[in-house]
Amino acid sequence: MGTLCMIGATEIIVVCVLVLLLFGGKKIPELMKGLGQGVRSFKTAMNEPLPDEQQREQEWRNQQAQQQPQPQPDQATQNESEQR
Repeated sequence: MGTLCMIGATEIIVVCVLVLLLFGGKKIPELMKGLGQGVRSFKTAMNEPLPDEQQREQEWRNQQAQQQPQPQPDQATQNESEQR
C-alpha cells in the first residue's frame, strides 16, 4: 500500500502532458492566474475576522473598560503636588 501513495516524476510528467493536451498552451496561464487569485483571496479571508467577531470583541473591550476602576492618586502624590 505504501507504493500506491508515492507519486514519481513519471506520473507528474504524464499529468502535465494530459493537462496541456486538454486545455491547450494558451489556456493554462489563464487557469494559473485564476488559481493564484483564488488562493490570495482565500488567505485574506482567513486573516480578517468575521463581523460578529469584531462586534463581540468591541463589546468585550467596552465591558472591560467599564469594570476597571479609575486609578486614584495616592496620598503621597497629592501631598507632593500641594507642596509645589
